[in-house]
Amino acid sequence: MAYDEFGFVESEAAPAEPHIPMREQFPEAGDAYLGGLSDGWEYRSAFAGSTLAHSYAMVRQFLQEEGYADVPIPMSVDELRMFRRPRARQLQLFGEHGYVHNPIKILFHSDPKKRNTLILCVYNEQAPGHLLRFHGVAK
Repeated sequence: MAYDEFGFVESEAAPAEPHIPMREQFPEAGDAYLGGLSDGWEYRSAFAGSTLAHSYAMVRQFLQEEGYADVPIPMSVDELRMFRRPRARQLQLFGEHGYVHNPIKILFHSDPKKRNTLILCVYNEQAPGHLLRFHGVAK
């Protein structure tokens, strides 16, 4: 194995296949893709930066690289914070805290210790009944 001056492994081989954005080729069920998991219908990954702004920048970059640049999302982390619902006095079992716009959801982590972590959910637009499933109307 050959190393460069910084200690990284040198690789002269080109990637075996070109990168195909997720929007064009959604990961199959059980696939681990770029740090997240897919069940064929939903891809879910967590982005944790030193600040919420860094986490959101990572989410924005990921969405752009994977073909979702045209999906409207908040312009800044300050706009994203407006989608965080305040803590309710009553326990909510299935409440989502975050931004939702088909086919993505950007959720705030529910653990206060992970307050700078965002959970990105991307849904397969080619799946049968996608829109109804996305909004929880059908299974």
